[in-house]
Amino acid sequence: MNTAPPAGLVLRELRIPEHATGAEARDFHTMVDVRNRVYREINGHDDESMTPEELLPHYAPSTFEIRRVWTAVWNGSIVGRVGLDLPLEEGSTSALWLIELLREAWGQGIGSAALTMIEREASAQGRHILQSWAAHPAAIGEQLDAPTGFGSVPLDHAARFYLAHGYRLEQVERNSALALDGDLTRIRELLAEAERAAEAYRVVHWTLPTPPAFAEQYAWMKSRMSTDAPSADLEMDEERWDAARIAEHDERYLRGGQHMLITAAQHRETGELCAFNELVIGRNRAEATHQEDTLVLREHRGHRLGLLVKCAGLLAWRDHAPMSPRVLTYNAEENRPMLDINEAIGFVPIAYGGAWKKVLPQSA
Repeated sequence: MNTAPPAGLVLRELRIPEHATGAEARDFHTMVDVRNRVYREINGHDDESMTPEELLPHYAPSTFEIRRVWTAVWNGSIVGRVGLDLPLEEGSTSALWLIELLREAWGQGIGSAALTMIEREASAQGRHILQSWAAHPAAIGEQLDAPTGFGSVPLDHAARFYLAHGYRLEQVERNSALALDGDLTRIRELLAEAERAAEAYRVVHWTLPTPPAFAEQYAWMKSRMSTDAPSADLEMDEERWDAARIAEHDERYLRGGQHMLITAAQHRETGELCAFNELVIGRNRAEATHQEDTLVLREHRGHRLGLLVKCAGLLAWRDHAPMSPRVLTYNAEENRPMLDINEAIGFVPIAYGGAWKKVLPQSA
């Protein structure tokens, strides 16, 4: 859908500053502020907020992806941001994008103009599979079911936008939360249960930077996230991870002042790492914690290793961020094994999101 930009709109590519301070970082600070305000409008809380210092390293040049960001400047004010990520895996034909606008800028044609630009830029880079994730707060009214048969999202402003531009809902994701300031007795009981089922494994923990002894095995497990996690009909490139990519990954968190704990299951006989869980928090250790990747390698499933690393990680986290009030996690609705673990631990659903996809015509 080609839409002429509305009067007063400028989509201005943001130059990423080297540092988060100084005059050159002014627009980056404004972009981060608008990002946080958008998430606050959607969620009603600040658990997704980041500081410029935390976010900046995630835009650093990378040999594994190209990340671009534009500000949507409307009548002289920045009212949103537009992002385009291009994976650099060999032969990749996919692109990931986002459009985030303050509500005051809805209904002006800004999103449509931004999407036209995104699709043009992606096509110019040989990418014809476009995918995007969006939050869909619970609402009364018509719902749109995921083709997986698991979950639905309201036919809301975001859903109508995607559908109007030729996108299809592929997957519904559940956002769950667990209170960390209560009694953790149940988690201790579940950990003991998991340890009995996983006698052939031991728990190991580390914080960033990843110890050299674990880097290659951690890289292998991270690579399996792109192939083994449920992805419906989304098209995920098989990611190449090695020790160098782990070092880049770690540096992004460390440079931003974030703190990450990795909890892994190690096979006692072989020393192989075969399951892991990540917990991360920002510079303010009294804010919400985010549970990022969790995976059990296929060949080691059936030994309660997912439960083992999640419970061991949560109990150890008390020593790392004792003031953090809750932890947030995200799972595909069809990922019933992981949802079973979360529900047993005490996670409760608080929000849902949709994963959307469009295949662009390929030029001859």
